[in-house]
Amino acid sequence: MITLIRTNSTDKDFIQLVKELDAFLAITDGEDHAFYNQFNQLDTIKHTLVAFVNETPVACGAIKKFDATTVEIKRMFTSEKARGKGIATKILLELEKWASELGFKRCILETGIRQVEAIGLYKKNNYKQIDNYGQYAGVEESVCFEKINVE
Repeated sequence: MITLIRTNSTDKDFIQLVKELDAFLAITDGEDHAFYNQFNQLDTIKHTLVAFVNETPVACGAIKKFDATTVEIKRMFTSEKARGKGIATKILLELEKWASELGFKRCILETGIRQVEAIGLYKKNNYKQIDNYGQYAGVEESVCFEKINVE
């Protein structure tokens, strides 16, 4: 049974999953990891989700205010043992729902071009590729997406 818990970035399970995410990204991003890591600090994230399977934390995600109508999806991760079970989609949909409840109309996100599974997840969930925004503008290793009118 999959349970999603809304929490914040001080949650111990969320912090542990983010450590696993950062270790994974340090390998896949290689030399680019330090650049991306500077934009992923936890102290400014107030809305996080942790997914549990049989009381074990296995996945996470977060939303962070970008502007008055937009949130940025951050820190999406599913542990290796829990992949392929639809958990990431459940997290993404719950983050969109939470964003809507908070009055936001649009979700944006950035992922690396080497994150093939992540890109597939976002496309499958009707995210459209957009020009790289903010700190990712001009970064060839980044790909950005948006979804408007989240519900």
